[in-house]
Amino acid sequence: MTKDVIALTTRMPDPLTVLAGLLSGGPDKLVGTTGEDAVVQLCDEQGRPLVSIEAPLLVQVAGEAERLLGATAPPVPFWWTEARATTGVEEAELLAGTFAARIATLAGGSAWPPEAARSLAVVKTDGVSVAPTPAAAQPAVDALTDKVAVIIQDRPVIAMTAWLSDAFRAAANAELGLQIVTSPGATLSPAVRNSLSGWPSRWVVQDEKDGYYDGLSGAVLRWQNGMFATVEAADATPEDPRTPVAAAYQQVTETGERQLAISFRAVHPADDRLVLGGALEAVWQELTGQPPAGWGSAEPANLPWSLRRLTDVAFDRAPEPTWLVVVGSPERPGLATVRISRTKAGVEEDVTLAFGYGPGEEPPLEALPRVAEVLATRHHLQSMLVQLRKARRDLAVPPRFEGPGVPVAFVLGAEEVREMPGDRARRTPLSEPPVQLGPRSRPALYYPLPGDPSDLSGWQDFERLMRHLKGA
Repeated sequence: MTKDVIALTTRMPDPLTVLAGLLSGGPDKLVGTTGEDAVVQLCDEQGRPLVSIEAPLLVQVAGEAERLLGATAPPVPFWWTEARATTGVEEAELLAGTFAARIATLAGGSAWPPEAARSLAVVKTDGVSVAPTPAAAQPAVDALTDKVAVIIQDRPVIAMTAWLSDAFRAAANAELGLQIVTSPGATLSPAVRNSLSGWPSRWVVQDEKDGYYDGLSGAVLRWQNGMFATVEAADATPEDPRTPVAAAYQQVTETGERQLAISFRAVHPADDRLVLGGALEAVWQELTGQPPAGWGSAEPANLPWSLRRLTDVAFDRAPEPTWLVVVGSPERPGLATVRISRTKAGVEEDVTLAFGYGPGEEPPLEALPRVAEVLATRHHLQSMLVQLRKARRDLAVPPRFEGPGVPVAFVLGAEEVREMPGDRARRTPLSEPPVQLGPRSRPALYYPLPGDPSDLSGWQDFERLMRHLKGA
């Protein structure tokens, strides 16, 4: 297991502070670098990594340590320094803990988890050996086969950290799946869940009764043929290949919490004066009364919200696509993932966004037509789907069944409406006619749908609408 230990400090760990931390294994431990020198490694005599240390990250967004670690961080801005111990080496975990404890002591702050960073003393590591290369060459990966890369995580929230993002990217480049193994008490950040949609990537949850199961589907899993794969039920047949569902996954409690989920695409004309992120900011402002709190290229989101800085990052990376995570304030949980890409049509923004609401809070459904109109008239909206679902207010994804969302509304942008033949976009098989948005000469259309989380029949209406709009 890759054990993570994190120092949260008020001051940036300066070179002398980092050196004091690196000496936690004594002066005989070798120091190397990787990842364009952004990661420092403590190695054994053969040069194999024991502990990998990320460059300190300045976090300027309140609530990220609480959201991802359940820890109380210093007031923003503060520094986030991660150390990761290599699989299966007890002394490596002690080294990571001592490194974080020394950093927290010298730079002013605390370490997470507290029990892993209690000692400042030099860790004795005589005779330690680690997993052979290449498995240990990247401490994020605990097992590597010709089908998948497996990582074992021990964090309360599995977040899309910079190194996990690198692991996803490396697995994709090698045409491998990525399987994340966790304890039953862990949850996923929505940013990670959205990246686990392609087989054979999956979230593998350890379970006392069933061994392992898929945290997103509940399917019981076994390690077979070089990866975690589903198990067929005893009475399964080729015509009905059923898979047993773990009992733990089915333990559902009604809490009254809900999420409002919005996914949309905006296509902007390519222009040097284009400012990106405005569509997402408009949605956030309309639904919460304030803009997003922060953003980043990984979690924790470390930068205060800025359209100009976000745009600069996307333009610097072009023509390669840019992936970003955006978060709200702790008072109104909100999280979005944004993919910006340059295509023949222009500059596309694909946004997946969710806000969380408690039992006594009503999602602002009445504001949705106004949101759609703002996007359609000011931000080149192509399409938008809004769903309501029974799910946690804090947006964390548990390894238990959460009901699917139900469609509340679908929106078709003005250009898409214009390209529809005849009156197809306006005359639909739905009981309610679409609401016209924007100018009559070039309207977008808002299609209201039932939106009752207890009634999945709304998906039938949505499918009828999609078939109609496609001319099927």
